[in-house]
Amino acid sequence: MQINVFFCWRHHSNPVSKTWKWKVDDPEYLIKAAIENHKQLIKSMKGVPGVVQERYEEALSEIRHCALSLVGEPIIYPYINDFIDLLHKNKISTFMVTNAQFPEKIETLRPVTQLYISVDASTKETLKEIDRPLFEDFWERFLACVDAISKKGQRTVFRLTLVKEWNMDEIENYAQLIYRGKPDFVEIKGVTYCGNNETSTLTIKNTPYHVEIQKFTQRLLEEILKLFGGDDYGLACEHEHSLCTLIANKKKFFVDGQWHTWIDYNKFNELVLTGNDFSSIDYMQPTPNWAVYGANEKGFDPEDNRFIRKKKKPPEGGC
Repeated sequence: MQINVFFCWRHHSNPVSKTWKWKVDDPEYLIKAAIENHKQLIKSMKGVPGVVQERYEEALSEIRHCALSLVGEPIIYPYINDFIDLLHKNKISTFMVTNAQFPEKIETLRPVTQLYISVDASTKETLKEIDRPLFEDFWERFLACVDAISKKGQRTVFRLTLVKEWNMDEIENYAQLIYRGKPDFVEIKGVTYCGNNETSTLTIKNTPYHVEIQKFTQRLLEEILKLFGGDDYGLACEHEHSLCTLIANKKKFFVDGQWHTWIDYNKFNELVLTGNDFSSIDYMQPTPNWAVYGANEKGFDPEDNRFIRKKKKPPEGGC
């Protein structure tokens, strides 16, 4: 596995290797055990203040989503395609996140609901410093993954995690990668700081303010549009309390004056089980007004209750 990213918020050691060399559990066992553990975790939340009973019961009775990420590189699990197929048969969505070091695995990966590659830097030198890769040819592997993403039919995402003083420069190079990979979406988020970590020098000062995320996003979009020479991408969504913005392919997901960046999961389940070819626009869904970039709610669902604490005023100028 490739990853040893210095800004990872998980404060524990994970195994790293260039190839899979551990015991292999079969997909059926993994899914069954995951569902059982999920239910036990949900049960532990019963009676906790703030937990909405309706959502508690829904989470306990119906599992709808699976994040294929978090630890190491899930795409090199030997039976990853069988695992994905079983999830889909159980009507569970699949969100695959890869560290972009195994292009051949991306090429042979069966359709997933949404496929991400982590774009932690935009140059070879910065990527080596941030990701601390194992492969000597990590940059060539990374670019090959960018190329592989461009050939996928379902939803594709470049995920940029911004770390102040580390990877918020070189915006033109980020735009070049996006021009090369042509993802459906570019998700830009501020790094999550979760306290001291022996493997990282990260501090809270490395977490950008939302206004800095916005300015970075706007500058990046300008560079993207220069390369495409048209109105191919646009500012689609933001989520202020997650320090997150979204650039989307405007030609695909901006329909009749409205963004369609959300997912119709029922439609995806129908499509993927047919075995026929389909694309990201076949299971898109209109974006709620409160989630659109620039909305007063800034991505917060007005039907939920929100607790707002006083925050320091962000610096003038931003990034």
